[in-house]
Amino acid sequence: MNPRVGIVVPTLGQRPDYIENCLSSIRAAGNAHIILVVPTSFNSQALLHKGLIDSMETDEGTGLAGAINKGIKSLPSTVEYVNWLGDDDLLTEGSLEITEQHLDSNPNEVMVFGACDYVDGDGHVLWTNKSGQWSVPLLRFGPDLIPQPGALFRRTSFEAAGGLRTDLGWAFDFDLFIRLSKAGKVKYVNKTLAQFRWHPESLSVEHRKKSVAEASKVRVSHLPTWLRSISFLWEYPVQQATLIAGKRITAKANAQSKARTK
Repeated sequence: MNPRVGIVVPTLGQRPDYIENCLSSIRAAGNAHIILVVPTSFNSQALLHKGLIDSMETDEGTGLAGAINKGIKSLPSTVEYVNWLGDDDLLTEGSLEITEQHLDSNPNEVMVFGACDYVDGDGHVLWTNKSGQWSVPLLRFGPDLIPQPGALFRRTSFEAAGGLRTDLGWAFDFDLFIRLSKAGKVKYVNKTLAQFRWHPESLSVEHRKKSVAEASKVRVSHLPTWLRSISFLWEYPVQQATLIAGKRITAKANAQSKARTK
């Protein structure tokens, strides 16, 4: 049976061990078409031979959002539900079966998401994001607490929203979630669906301040015009709280790493 779920994995090919773990976790999560988006220098034949990917597309150098857009556009026409996964992140076993069945049973919903473990470079759990349903309305005025890994959304809804904004370097998922929440219902399921790897090389960790500042601009851009002029009243506290939360997770990761090396 042709997969109705498609997962895009954009990668530069610089973390081969992580890539294989990532792809294996998608296979264990459910029946999905896995498409790898890679630079021309990357040889994907070994991954094809192992059955870890189904197809491959060349990264045209338009940035991460552009690579994901190309991957989703290149998925087979039979694919109805889509998402992407960082090459160092993981899906939990059976998670795609859960999200696919949920969207099948709830045709008025455009997206489903669940809890997500934050793990360090060695896979040890640092914290679990169980933000819940209230994180959806919070998108308009607060931080993005919806974990993108493990989420699943309708391909038609993604296309109707115009895909990911390629002018954004970090907050393109945040922007997409806001647009999807305007188009239909976004639902939380009380299951841990993914693991996000929190380490110094991780894009959103390395560029934390820039990411938080960009998310603020995205959030304000979606406000009604009359609210934008007073958005500074809550934007600065939100940015600072987000930065502090990130520092706490990084400190915990460093502490756990030091404890294991003693």
